[in-house]
Amino acid sequence: MKKAFSLFLFFSLTFFFCQKVELKQITDSSQIFKGEIVGVPVTLQLHYNGIPDCNLYQHFIDGWYYYDKYQKKIPLTGLYDYGKLLLYNFGSKHQHISKQFKDRINSPQDVEKAVEIAKTFSPKETILFGQDETRENPISGSFYLENKAKAQSAKLFTGNDMIYRYNNYLILPGNKRINTFDFINLYGGNELISYVSGEKGNRVLLYFEHSSNLNACGRCGASEGEKGYRILYFTKDWNYKRYEEFLTESCMENIYDTTKTKSRDGKTIIYKVGKSDSSPAYTLTVDIKNATVTKSK
Repeated sequence: MKKAFSLFLFFSLTFFFCQKVELKQITDSSQIFKGEIVGVPVTLQLHYNGIPDCNLYQHFIDGWYYYDKYQKKIPLTGLYDYGKLLLYNFGSKHQHISKQFKDRINSPQDVEKAVEIAKTFSPKETILFGQDETRENPISGSFYLENKAKAQSAKLFTGNDMIYRYNNYLILPGNKRINTFDFINLYGGNELISYVSGEKGNRVLLYFEHSSNLNACGRCGASEGEKGYRILYFTKDWNYKRYEEFLTESCMENIYDTTKTKSRDGKTIIYKVGKSDSSPAYTLTVDIKNATVTKSK
């Protein structure tokens, strides 16, 4: 009995100490969506195909869709515009006309006129999603055949139709996986620093560096971006609870000239953050071993 208990204790401790957390950065430039056109199930595959100016929120799209029953691919081209999808099929000369359509769009002002520009090429099919600018699941849309004015209903079974995505997947014990794209922000740029497991819960410490704005021509778009730390909190079973964020540098918050001091053993880092437009000066103490960040005056 004593031997059996010792064996059980050994395996329990082995499991506890072997819990592993990983972070994988994967940039997606293509997405597959399920949806409906006039109530009929469809599948769409759309991929990023360059930007007309300097804004990753506005980019060209190529791809296809098919009716699930027949699975005959119908080519599409168009634009992603801040959550709106403008998709067109130009018939037998689709590839040639698609190039002409894209050549007409070279600026944000052209993107605003994309629907009118597309009409000049007489698309055989038009599919528009997210035109009401509401972020709901499913995303509602409209389907037009030829240049007919009457719209038919269309839906995308998703709450996020963004094509180009900076995914940061945290691989957690218990075959669990979460993506910071879904619950923090869409910028990515996270690096796994350390993690701590305990009976009362678990913590993961991330360092991040990412763009301030995916529009390089917008506010802080060409800056050095946002930098800092995040602590993610989990239950003892690795169910996500919440996160805290601590900035060390930020164009958006006007935080610059931060000083950094590292302890001799490299386990502690102290940041002196100066006063900014939005907050008084503060000190961050990063304890790497214990996966904590303490903020003080």
